[in-house]
Amino acid sequence: MKLIFETGAPGRHLTLLPPCDVPQVTLSQGRTQPLVLPEVSETELTRHYTALSKRVHGVNDGFYPLGSCTMKYNPKINEDMAALPGFAQVHPLQPQETVQGCLEAYALAEELFGEITGMDAMTFQPAAGAHGEFTGLLLIKAYHRSRGELGRNKIIVPDSAHGTNPASAVMAGFQVINIPSGADGCVDVEALRAAVGPDTAGLMLTNPNTVGIFDKNILDITQIVHEAGGLCYYDGANLNAVMGVVRPGDMGFDVIHLNLHKTFSTPHGGGGPGAGAVGFKELLRPFLPGPVVVKGESGYQFAQPEQSIGRMKNFYGNFTVVIKALTYVLTLGQEGIGEAAQNAVLNANYMRKRLEDTFHMAYAGPCMHEFVMSLDDLKEETGVSALDLAKGLLDNGIHPPTMYFPLIVHEALMVEPTETESRETLDEACDVFLKLWEQAHTQPQSLHDAPVATPVGRLDEVDAARHPVLRYQP
Repeated sequence: MKLIFETGAPGRHLTLLPPCDVPQVTLSQGRTQPLVLPEVSETELTRHYTALSKRVHGVNDGFYPLGSCTMKYNPKINEDMAALPGFAQVHPLQPQETVQGCLEAYALAEELFGEITGMDAMTFQPAAGAHGEFTGLLLIKAYHRSRGELGRNKIIVPDSAHGTNPASAVMAGFQVINIPSGADGCVDVEALRAAVGPDTAGLMLTNPNTVGIFDKNILDITQIVHEAGGLCYYDGANLNAVMGVVRPGDMGFDVIHLNLHKTFSTPHGGGGPGAGAVGFKELLRPFLPGPVVVKGESGYQFAQPEQSIGRMKNFYGNFTVVIKALTYVLTLGQEGIGEAAQNAVLNANYMRKRLEDTFHMAYAGPCMHEFVMSLDDLKEETGVSALDLAKGLLDNGIHPPTMYFPLIVHEALMVEPTETESRETLDEACDVFLKLWEQAHTQPQSLHDAPVATPVGRLDEVDAARHPVLRYQP
């Protein structure tokens, strides 16, 4: 497929924008060379982006069981609400008395997300989940500094954690202490006891964890960290499994980030915009990034926390993304939120049960919202790897699950069907997995060659990672 720069011809154009109705200004420091832009007709532009759309796979195209990413359906009502003029056509520099409805929406979102997570308040400034992690860690750092405990410079992270956890901790200026998982896939409690001390700033944990197991020792884990003087950070990546059923705040966590694109059905991927709302207990309120929304005698207004860590993003976060998530929560209601989580767990266990007699499950069931299979035995028997089977799924219209993660499971495939898939879809997907297992034993080369039915065949991913072509060179 040609790049759009390789389409069209000099002088070709289209009219999509209205004529300029303000005086034109020439900048004193302009470009030394003309800006290189494609010169195409409207037909060429439309065909180009339509062709691009046919080369990708999203939740609107088919089954997308990407583990720990919760690729769930995005209800269209969310888009309708975010497009309302009162939300979509406001400006961040408007006087606050002219955007009372928007501020009230923020306040309502704070109330509802706080109720779901068991937190006392929220900030919506962070632009993504990892950005929320970074924000939460800066809050923990500010808390310890306010108490004069500058020696608390270590963050404890399990070996099954998402890669963003240690990365965010390092960016926030902490040292990372890695602790192992036990044979059951959960935190090794004795290893945690040995790791905590006067230099412990906190613990970062996902529960259910990355292998899809709810840690039965969670109350002991948070207590151990608190008794050592640290705080507990909840990675909200897997909240979709327990929302409306149990609350991180009741498990002993002090701060949490929410992936609104994973748990609350706002669009996922594509580079943004996103939102990584952060919830926190009262002890962290003085350090919040400002401004925050408060209700005064004259209505809603902005306020600046006393010991704020500063802004995490210009203005107030990606507002309409929060509106989409708020719409989802209001649409489902208290009972619907819990039912969504229960259905996610049901779907994962349904698939796991159908596949467990053929595929090797990394950990004993039942699971929560996702499960991890190891294809180590299959690779030894047939030479077909987890990557090969994943490429075979593409030829069958299914996006592959997460591959080779977590690192503690060899030849791992992590499957998360989410609650928005029907039983019929799950059965079709299981049939494909079982067919590929048989194909690995009878025609292994066909899976080494896969995919063959997609617009692009198997890529040299190592070369692409080491020598990426990131921009067009005319």
